[in-house]
Amino acid sequence: MNKVGFSAEKYLEEQSKYILERIGEGNGRLYLEFGGKLVQDKHAMRVLPGFDEDAKIKLLQNLSDQVEIIICVYAGDIVRSKVRQDFGITYDLEVMRLIDSFRSYGLEINSVVVTRYEDAPSVNQFIAKLERRGIRTYKHMFTKGYPTDVDTIVSDEGYGANPYIEVTKPLVVVTGPGGGSGKLATSLSQVYHDTKRGNVARYAKFETFPIWSIPLKHPVNIAYEAATADLKDVNMIDPFHLEAYGETAINYNRDVDAFPVLKRILHKITGSDAGYKSPTDMGVNRAGFAIVDDEACRAAAIQEIIRRYLIAECSFKKGKIDESILERTKLLMEEVGATRYDRVVVKPAEDYAEQKRQEDPERFDNVVVSAIELPDGSIVTGRSSHTMDASAAMVLNAIKKLAGIQDDALIISPTILEALANTKSGVFHDKSALNLEEIIMALTLTKMTNPLAELALRELSNLKGCIAHCTAILSEKDEQSLKALGIDITSNPEFSSSNLYSN
Repeated sequence: MNKVGFSAEKYLEEQSKYILERIGEGNGRLYLEFGGKLVQDKHAMRVLPGFDEDAKIKLLQNLSDQVEIIICVYAGDIVRSKVRQDFGITYDLEVMRLIDSFRSYGLEINSVVVTRYEDAPSVNQFIAKLERRGIRTYKHMFTKGYPTDVDTIVSDEGYGANPYIEVTKPLVVVTGPGGGSGKLATSLSQVYHDTKRGNVARYAKFETFPIWSIPLKHPVNIAYEAATADLKDVNMIDPFHLEAYGETAINYNRDVDAFPVLKRILHKITGSDAGYKSPTDMGVNRAGFAIVDDEACRAAAIQEIIRRYLIAECSFKKGKIDESILERTKLLMEEVGATRYDRVVVKPAEDYAEQKRQEDPERFDNVVVSAIELPDGSIVTGRSSHTMDASAAMVLNAIKKLAGIQDDALIISPTILEALANTKSGVFHDKSALNLEEIIMALTLTKMTNPLAELALRELSNLKGCIAHCTAILSEKDEQSLKALGIDITSNPEFSSSNLYSN
C-alpha cells in the first residue's frame, strides 16, 4: 500500500491563500476555470498519496458566500456517450452527479452550459431533463473565428453570439466533467459580456496537473499525460515563463499553444493582459509545495501510469479508443521503466489461472481469476465457478482472511445461494454465476443465522483503497460494485466468453 507523500492540510492552506490573493488583486469579478476534477479527484488521490479527493470542493466551501458555479459540457461528449472512467458513468450523468455533489457542500449552481452545441436528440434530451428539474441551461456555439481571427472572436459574431450567463458573485468557478468541456471559451465569453456591460472581469485558471514546480519528467507529470492520452496532451517547459523570468515551469501543449492568442484576446476585451507573461502565470496551482515525500509520490504515479495502460488495453479491445492512444500509454509506461507486471496483482492472477488450466484443461479452460492486495501487502485470489464469478470469489476470500476466518469455513448458507441462483435464472432468465453484489446480499441474509457472516461483512470497508486485477474484462455490474467498495480494479484485455451481447 502507498505511503503518504502529500499534505492535504498544507495544500488547502496554500491554495486558499493563493485564490484569495487572486480575488483581491483587483476590483471586479474573477472567472476561475477549474481544470481536472473538482469533486472526487481520484487521479490526484492516486498519484499524490495523502491528497484529499474532495480538497478542492472543501476549499470552495470555505468561500461559499463569494462563489457560484457554472458547469460546462461539450455536446460531442454527450453524443459519443463519453465515460468518466473512475465512476463508469457518461458525461451527461456526471454533470447531474456534480450538481448534487456541489449542492451537498452548500455551493450555488448557477447553470449548465452545453458548449459547441449541436442539434442532436441526445443533447436536446439532456437539456430538457435539466430544465424540467429547474436547472438553467445555455447553448454556446462554436466560436466564430477561433483560434486565430481575434477581431472576429472578440465581437458580436464571436463571443457576443453566446447568451450572457447572469452571475452575481465575485468568484465564478467554471468547471466540467473532463478536459475539452469548453471551460475556457465559456470563461472568456463571460469576460467579454461583462466588459461590454461596463463591469470589470478577469480570468484565471485553477490547475492541479501538470504540476509546474516539479520536473518535466517527474512520474506525477507523466501520469497526467497518461490520463489525458485521448486528448493528446503533452507536457512541456513553458517557453514564455522561461523567457520572462528565467525560471523553468511545466505546462502542457494546449495551454502553451493557446497562450499568444489568449493574451491577445484578453487584451482586446479588457485593454489589459492582466499582467500575464506566461500560461503558468494564469494558473493557481500550489500542489507541488504540498509534496512531503517525493519518492512516495513517484512510486504512486508509476503505479497510475501502469493502471492507465491496462485500462487502455481493455478500452481498445472494446473498440472505445484507437490504437494510437493505446500505443501512447504504452510508451509512457516504458518511459518510467515499468511493465504491466509491476502492478503486483497482475502476475498472481495470471499464474493462478494458468495453474488451474494445467490441473484440468477441460474443466478450467475458461477459468477467470481475480487477485487483490490487502492492506498488509498479502495477495488473495478468487476464481470463477458455476456458483459465483471471480470478483465475488475474490472479495469473499479477502474478507474471510481479514476477519481471521478459516479459508474452508462455510459462511454463506447453501440454501440462500441456491434460492438466489434459482430466482436469477427463473425470474430474470439469467443463468450466469452470482456476481459480487448478489454474493454480498447472500452474505447479508446469512448473517441472521451465522455470526461468521457478520464478521466477514464488517471487513468490506477495509478493502477501500486496495488494488485488484482480473484475468478477463469485468461485467459492468461487477465493475460498479468493486468501485463502490473503493477497490481499484484493472483487467486483462480478454473477454470471459465468446458471446458478443453479454460481453
